[in-house]
Amino acid sequence: MSTPINQNAKITVHWLEKSRAHRIVWLLEELNVPYELKIYKRDENNRAPRELREVHPLGKSPIISVLPAGAEKELVIAESSAIIEYLVDHFGSHLIPKRYQEGREGVVGGETEEWLRYRYLMHYPEGSLMPILVFSVVINAIRNSPVPFFLKPIVRGVANKVDTLFINPEMKRNLVFLEDYLSKSAGEFFAGSQLTAADFSIVFPIEGVMSKKVVTAEKYPKLYEYVLRMQARDAYKRAGDKVTEVSGEKYVNFSEGGM
Repeated sequence: MSTPINQNAKITVHWLEKSRAHRIVWLLEELNVPYELKIYKRDENNRAPRELREVHPLGKSPIISVLPAGAEKELVIAESSAIIEYLVDHFGSHLIPKRYQEGREGVVGGETEEWLRYRYLMHYPEGSLMPILVFSVVINAIRNSPVPFFLKPIVRGVANKVDTLFINPEMKRNLVFLEDYLSKSAGEFFAGSQLTAADFSIVFPIEGVMSKKVVTAEKYPKLYEYVLRMQARDAYKRAGDKVTEVSGEKYVNFSEGGM
C-alpha cells in the first residue's frame, strides 16, 4: 500500500489520444492516487506530436513522469507493463497476488496459481496479442491507401491474403486461448477472485478486438462479459470522465470504436 511520502510524489500521465494510456489513468483512479493528466493530439500523419517525443525519445504513449517528494529531477517511465508494475510496487501492492504457497517460500514451483497467472498476463498482452492488432491496423491502412485505380485490386488482394493466412487465424487462436484461460480462473478476474495489476494490462487489447466486432457475446461470452464488468467499475468511469474533462472531447473506449 502507499506511504505518506509516496502520496506526496507528483505524477503526470502523458496521454496521447487513441492510445493505450487509459489503462494507466484507470489504475491511478483505482488506487486513488493523485495525478496530473497532460493531453497530446496526434498529427496529420496520425503520429505522436513533437512535444511527446520531448518527454521520451520514442514518443509512445503511455508515459508517466514522477517527481518524488523533495526531488528536483523527474523520473520518466515508458511502456505499459513497466508503468503498471512501478505504480503497484509503490502504491498498490494489494494488486499483486501472494507469490508463494505457505511453507514453500522461495522454492521453485512453490508459486501460487494466482501469482503465476498475474506474472504471465503482465507480459502476454503486449508480447502476443497487441502485435496482431497493430499488424491488422497496418494491413488495413495498406488496403485503404490511395493508389492508382489499376493497382487497387492487387493491393487489396495482398492485404486480404495476409488477413486470411496470418491475422485472422492468429487472432482466433489467441481469443480461444483467452476465453479458456478466463473460464479456468478461480474467480471473475483473470488471475482469480481479486482484481490484480494484470487486469489493467489485458483489458485494452480485448477492447480493441471488440471494436472490430470479433469478440461478441455469442462467440466469446466470458471475454465479452469480463470487459463489460471492467468498464462498469467506478474507477474506469472516473478515468474516462477525467480524460473528457481535460481534453474537452468525450472519451470513447476502444470497444465502442475508439481504436
